[in-house]
This record gives sequence, C-alpha cells and structure tokens, in this order.
Amino acid sequence: MCTPQEGMKMKRGRFGPVVTAMITPLHEDGRVNEPEAARLAVWLLDHGSSALVVAGTTGEGPTLDDEEKLGLFRAVVTAVGGRAPVIANVGSNDTRRSVEFAKRAAACGVDGVMAVGPYYNKPPQAGLVTHFTAIADATPLPVMIYNIPGRTGVNILPDTIVRLAEHPSIVAVKESSGDVNQLAEIAARAPAGFDVYSGDDYLALPSAAVGACGVVSVVSHIAGRDLAAMLAAYADHDGDAAMRLHHKLMPLFRALFAVTSPIPVKAAMRWFGFATGPCRSPLCALTTEQEQALRRAVSPWLPAEVGVSGA
Repeated sequence: MCTPQEGMKMKRGRFGPVVTAMITPLHEDGRVNEPEAARLAVWLLDHGSSALVVAGTTGEGPTLDDEEKLGLFRAVVTAVGGRAPVIANVGSNDTRRSVEFAKRAAACGVDGVMAVGPYYNKPPQAGLVTHFTAIADATPLPVMIYNIPGRTGVNILPDTIVRLAEHPSIVAVKESSGDVNQLAEIAARAPAGFDVYSGDDYLALPSAAVGACGVVSVVSHIAGRDLAAMLAAYADHDGDAAMRLHHKLMPLFRALFAVTSPIPVKAAMRWFGFATGPCRSPLCALTTEQEQALRRAVSPWLPAEVGVSGA
C-alpha cells in the first residue's frame, strides 16, 4: 500500500512516480519511426519521466501489429540503456495471444509488461482472474494490470485486483476507472509491495492522497517535470505546493483530452521538435480550431523560440 505515514515520505512505486505512456512516432506514410521513438524515449527521461510504457493506448497499440510493437520495444530498450524501466504493452482480448506475445516481448529485454482488461468480450470477474494469471505465469517479468472500463467495456473490480495481487508477478495496477473510491479501496486492501497508479492525469494528486504511488501519464510528454514536482511536494507533505502545481497543470489536463487521446498529445509533440507523424486511422487529425486551442494550453511549456505562434 502506498499511503504516506506521519513523518515519512510516500512510498515510491517500483516504476517511479511518473510513468509516461509514450506516443508512437510514425513516418508520414504511416510506417513506425523507430529512431524517433528512441529519441523521444531519451528526451522523456530527461524531462521528468521515471519509466515508459511502450505501444499502449497512447502509443496506438490497437493499430500496431506484433512485429511493429516488438521493433519498438527493442528500439526503446536500446535507447534507454537501463536508465529506467521499459514496460511493454502485451494485453489483448485473447488470452492465448496475450500469453504468447508476452513471451516475445520479454525476449526484447523489457523490464515489465502491462496488460489491459480484455475488451469487447466482456468476461466475468472469474475470467479476468484466469486471463491475468496466465499472462503473469508466462514470463518472470513484473505485470501491471490496466483497468480502463471506458474503453474495454469491463471494470476490473477491487476484489479481483486484490486477489490477483497475491500473484508474485502481478505488482501494480494502472487504475483508469475515474473512480477515486475504487482506487482507494485497492490501495487500502492490496498486499504490501503492490503499487497503485492513477491512470488519469487529472486525478494524479487526488489519487496520491488516497494511496496511489504515482501516475501513468500522457501529460508528462509536455510537463513531466511539473508532474514529478507535484507528486514530490505531496510526498514531502507540502500540500500547498502540490495544489499550486495541480492548478498550473489543469489547462493541460483539459486540452490533451479534449479530443480522443493520443490525437492532441501527438500533435503537441511536433512543437517540441519531434517528427510524430499522423495518427493511424480511425484516429484523425485535429481541426484548425482544435489545434489552436491546444497550442494556447501548451504554450507555457514550449521552448521560447517556438511560442504560441511559432512553427
């Protein structure tokens, strides 16, 4: 459990406080741009990220094939060079496929795997236990469960998470239900050593107050240092400083999720000098009006030579 005790700092999760769910840069023709992904990975670690999730939802994992994902895993692992954990997204709605892919991901040298709740199938809770246990048994790597019922159609309930947390390899959950009460229940009941991460940037600070160790973040592409500083201030019992940073970040929380993620964050990272390329269909580009609103929100974090009206 990650609740801070009086006179002590909040426990640090094994993946650190700011885990960035990386975008996947593409060439203009839609091919994966591995060199740019490698460059982005290093930049993120230099700007506040403590770990990286590769080929997740923000990384357009649903439209990447297995070979593209494996290429990304290898490229990012090589670029990071052991500086921070690299977590490979291996989950799908097919247990057999997820198990086999977890094994292939492990061979790429990643430090952990993430598996989302099976989407579309809508399995009962007993089926979720079987699914995640099979993935955890497939490799010796630590497993992060990803609960995002708004995308999958099934909520992994606290009882189920607590039961799965008894598995020695299931070490964390990215809790993206949007329900702080649910996150708090998991944090209160899970065994020692199990890490609860907020999967929603705007709930990172409220979640820390009820037991989260950190956040699996999109906003950290833009403001990783501020997110890290916010969580560090909370851990140091400086609630006023943490609150001020949360308030500073609120325009980004809104702007980066005003349209389906990762469309906005992928557009924004172009202004930081990255060749992010387009999103794969069925995701699409921002309208001119949406891009202008996004730029206004991002502008406080842009390099001075770019500014609000720069290229």
